[in-house]
Amino acid sequence: MNQAKIKRRVGKYEMGRTIGEGTFAKVKFARNSETGEPVAIKILDKDKVLKHKMAEQIKREIATMKLIRHPHVVRLYEVMGSKTKIFIVLECITGGELFDKIVNHGRMHEKEARKYFQQLINVVDYCHSRGVYHRDLKPENLLLDASGNLKVSDFGLSALSQQVRDDGLLHTSCGTPNYVAPEVLNDHGYDGTTADLWSCGVILFVLLAGYLPFDDSNLMNLYKKISAAEFSCPPWMSFGAMKLITRILDPNPMTRITVPEILEDEWFKKDYKPPVFDEKKDANLDDVEAVFKDSEEYHVTEKKEEQPTPMNAFELISMSRGLNLGNLFDEQEFKRETRFTSKCPANEIISKIEEAAKPLGFDVHKKNYKMRLENVKAGRKGNLNVATEVFQVAPSLHMVEVRKAKGDTLEFHKFYKNLSTSLEDVVWKTEEDMQNR
Repeated sequence: MNQAKIKRRVGKYEMGRTIGEGTFAKVKFARNSETGEPVAIKILDKDKVLKHKMAEQIKREIATMKLIRHPHVVRLYEVMGSKTKIFIVLECITGGELFDKIVNHGRMHEKEARKYFQQLINVVDYCHSRGVYHRDLKPENLLLDASGNLKVSDFGLSALSQQVRDDGLLHTSCGTPNYVAPEVLNDHGYDGTTADLWSCGVILFVLLAGYLPFDDSNLMNLYKKISAAEFSCPPWMSFGAMKLITRILDPNPMTRITVPEILEDEWFKKDYKPPVFDEKKDANLDDVEAVFKDSEEYHVTEKKEEQPTPMNAFELISMSRGLNLGNLFDEQEFKRETRFTSKCPANEIISKIEEAAKPLGFDVHKKNYKMRLENVKAGRKGNLNVATEVFQVAPSLHMVEVRKAKGDTLEFHKFYKNLSTSLEDVVWKTEEDMQNR
């Protein structure tokens, strides 16, 4: 028989495979066990956060992100904390990265590139108006949803390796310098608004050209090119696009084009349709403070639990009446075991059996997806003991085996008849009952 699988749970979320990993965080696919909704969970090491004195900044960023309800920003649902980790629950985006399209298909036509750039600027404008700055706009943070629309990720969370100093400006050592504004590289502090716009200009260039405007194998030479805005547009780029990119990639942040000016640009305005959406302001921020509290009452439960034993086709066939060799040796009138299938979740099946067995006078002993039911009253052959186990036949189908472990077989059948009456909402098909009726 196959071994049971180990499943990790954090609160109500069933954790899955790792889908991303960075210096400060790991991202895992997960599923809400109550709704079945897929999510992505970013996991931060609490010791690293505290060591780098980022707790207050992260609390501020998370609280801000919970209030953002924009159709082109990855949604932050909730944040949880354990003794050692911080769990940030995010909307799961399945369309991959925008720049996968560049890698696989080359540069885009202007109409398509303009649509994505319009969505990006709309996001930047919305978030800047609420005091949220990305500071790390780059290909890895531009995702596509199932409908092919832009979803900006990590908006407000990308500054995990950055800190606001007493001068009120941001300071960072950047890991992806190709997209970073000149003022960020000089380490004298910068304004998040103008720095984000520079990165947007680099992204627009890449969409239209298919390559980076600033690139050099030597890092110092790359910095010099960025600081001097030393780039040239390819000949296939339209004059309107070149003009806009040049105004965005202005090395002087004081004279760089602003978002309101971009919104009035003729090339940008073509076919522009800003999204219409309702901004809800009912976000609960209680969990943000609870994340960093030391008391265990605020900690989310982390646990590992076994899933029902998976059953392959051969094992399933061998348990059927026709091929079960045990039948050749069972000459009694009543059988000692029976099975039924159910579409209910395994945990629900276990709970229902427990609820039905206790009123019948049975003590219940559980271990994962196996149960032992012991009748407190002695029968003709001592106390009746019944063993049950839940097997997984398919993701949404389970088979339950109910077997007499000790006691009288006739009493076992009487017990099962009473049990099955109580489990009518759980039993989908009962093998023995259908054959015996």
